[in-house]
Amino acid sequence: MLFTIARAQDPEIKSARRADWEGVSAVAPDPRTVVFTLPHAYAPFLENATLGILPKHLWESVSAEEFPFSPLNTRPVGSGPYKVAGFDENATGAVTRYSFSSFDAFALGEAHIEKLHFLFYPNEEALIRAQNAGRVDGVAGISPSRVGDITRSDLRVARAPLPRTFGVFLNQNKNAVLAESSVRAALDSALDKQAIVDEVLKGYGVPLDGPVLPGALGVAAPAKPEALRGAASEPETGRAKRARDILSRGGWTWSDEEGVWKKKALILSFTLATGDEPSLAATAEAVASAWREAGIRVEVHVYPLSELNTVVLRPRNYEAVLFGEVVGRTLDLFAFWHSSQRNDPGLNIALYTNAKADALLAQARATTEKRERDALYERFIEYVADDRPAIFLYAPEFIYVVPERLEGVELGALSGASERFLNVYEWYADTERVWHIFTE
Repeated sequence: MLFTIARAQDPEIKSARRADWEGVSAVAPDPRTVVFTLPHAYAPFLENATLGILPKHLWESVSAEEFPFSPLNTRPVGSGPYKVAGFDENATGAVTRYSFSSFDAFALGEAHIEKLHFLFYPNEEALIRAQNAGRVDGVAGISPSRVGDITRSDLRVARAPLPRTFGVFLNQNKNAVLAESSVRAALDSALDKQAIVDEVLKGYGVPLDGPVLPGALGVAAPAKPEALRGAASEPETGRAKRARDILSRGGWTWSDEEGVWKKKALILSFTLATGDEPSLAATAEAVASAWREAGIRVEVHVYPLSELNTVVLRPRNYEAVLFGEVVGRTLDLFAFWHSSQRNDPGLNIALYTNAKADALLAQARATTEKRERDALYERFIEYVADDRPAIFLYAPEFIYVVPERLEGVELGALSGASERFLNVYEWYADTERVWHIFTE
């Protein structure tokens, strides 16, 4: 374990988990004990400890430069329900197929399904063709817009919410109109978030009105009556009228001649930046369309994702930006909302500042008792609702297409795609009827 943590902390290896272990001291006072010392109290630390363990006797001779390319990466050592039985590579050396066989010494019992095969395809088009041709049984992470392209009738869709929150984050320092509370309220009121989920995500998502998913704080989401399938939501004109009313009450006046909202020297106009990922771009257009219906002038700027990060997000060079945040299984909102994180490399892209909210975030981060921590976050969310530093939109769902005959698939709440396999040893596909006398 000490070797694994040291490698994760090594800056030359550039581990994706390095930030989780920065400043953490690990010592082993005896062969069965490891003591971690953190630079400050951090309640979500246990989630960081899910790091897989590297066998030192195999990896200690591998240099940092060789780490990503070592053949050991294709021969993992672990204690899970399956072991690698083989793999195929293409002409460039990229793995195209992994085969796994059940591990009979797995602590929770041998898996019901004896063999698993993972196939990798260059794009969604090739993957869907393989699925429809029957060459693969399960497809993970497919785009919502492509689910309808799967034509086999022997499949079903398993879905689960992901701890990712998408919204429009407002840089009030860049454009004074966004510092107006009536403008922020009107922007939120103008949006039919369920309609955006239905249009952009084809229904595979959850509308959001705050920085965390409904039910994430251990309290069930408020019950809301579900609309009948095919029933119309509130007309866009109704939401637009409500947004206009909010602006009027906030001191804004509509100029028919110029086609804009005005308040003294201010004109209600701003730019919305986002990335060129299809769902982001589509969401930006849906949001902008709803705002324009209310007379709000907005111009959408779409950037390549790499450019969005380096040119827009990191230097905080935007008026409003549509983006997503991965909040993790164990909530830690400090990096996303504490005022100390307003500048790069912090992740507070709304540049949110509220001393009382800061105090709650710092206290929640150090509180290990979940009920107390949830209560602190609930109070924090109230401040965010009042201040409205962002217009929250939705949390996407993880989409997993599996055979109808496959039983035992329980996705639950996932923090990432790989967690769909947490109970893979319990999956089964073959059943047979047994007389009751043999089961009693």
